[in-house]
Amino acid sequence: MNRAILDQNVQQYIQTHLDADITKIALSRSTFDGITAAELAGQIHARKKARKKLPTWFNTKLIYYPSPLSIEQTSSETTAHYKAKLVVGQSLVDITGGFGVDAYYFAKKAKAVTHCEINSELSEIAQYNACLLNVNNISFQNVDGLEYLGTTELKFDTIYVDPARRAETGKVFMLKDCTPNVVSNLDKLLAVSKRVIIKTAPLLDLSAGLGELKNVAEIQIVSVKNECKELLWILEKGFEGVTTINAVTLNDEEKHFSFKLNDLNTEVNFANKMQPEDFLYEPDAALLKSGAFNLIGKKYQIHKLHPQSQLYTSKQLNTDFPGRIFEVKEIFSSREIKKHHALKGNVIVRNYPAKAEELVKKYKIIADKDEFLIFTKDISERNIIISAKILQYY
Repeated sequence: MNRAILDQNVQQYIQTHLDADITKIALSRSTFDGITAAELAGQIHARKKARKKLPTWFNTKLIYYPSPLSIEQTSSETTAHYKAKLVVGQSLVDITGGFGVDAYYFAKKAKAVTHCEINSELSEIAQYNACLLNVNNISFQNVDGLEYLGTTELKFDTIYVDPARRAETGKVFMLKDCTPNVVSNLDKLLAVSKRVIIKTAPLLDLSAGLGELKNVAEIQIVSVKNECKELLWILEKGFEGVTTINAVTLNDEEKHFSFKLNDLNTEVNFANKMQPEDFLYEPDAALLKSGAFNLIGKKYQIHKLHPQSQLYTSKQLNTDFPGRIFEVKEIFSSREIKKHHALKGNVIVRNYPAKAEELVKKYKIIADKDEFLIFTKDISERNIIISAKILQYY
């Protein structure tokens, strides 16, 4: 951590160059003694990334930023605030502390938080920023988190861990391929805590994760603005019941879709016919990740359009639904599309034999903010186009 960066003139330079060309700054000669051009560019780049993701940090003077990659990898304030609700008890250890965003929010819920970070500079940065943010109940340890658990005599109510993938092996990965290896250290973690919260990327398959872990009381699928941000695996010592899946959407309103894993085989009701003024529902990414396509219809009293489309409809509007909701204006077949001149709307394709960009080009569809054209199939396997107005985005 180069404390020369905290000089008032340097901080003013960073602030006034937030929208400047980062590459140009990195390749130019630094105007400040003891600070390289690369360091200046790195602070500017990281601070820019924090503008929307970490507004508390961005709006606090003299915050010191780590590498832009660390900012990319850290939790957003939105998800960190939510995760703090999952903490039990008064003591927590974050064994992969990083930049300290999660620890900051955990400290609002738990009486005592321990932040373990093996990277000495990142540990120093997190501790320095915590002082700026007036947080005084976090103990910072520049150690390997697993080794710390093996040497301390302390026990914790909650352990939080965010394993990093050791290698990019495509979209499919296993927890055993991550560092720290929580799979081989589960007994150690559960021996010193009541609850273990493991954060993983949404790419991890739910069945694969359940196959590697034990005592999984709950899986939280967290989404922000229709984008899955993370999976949270909640392990509880001695738990042997049925795992709960909770798809959570964190938007202007927090919504939950929860069910037990053994409820997945619920029968589904299909829509026989859809008419203008009916409502069309497109599930949020978190609901889709849960795989509970039949349960979605049952919970929200809506009917599925087609077995493979994952679209639903109803006569009555249900704004509790987590996802996009449209009001249907017109339904017509693909054969009738040529009768419609000057087609207008954002194109959505679900279970239809063409790509969105192809349809836009073929039919010269004009984009529109509130109007949508949904290309899909109905229960009779007929290719249809639904002209609709959006009522709810998230």
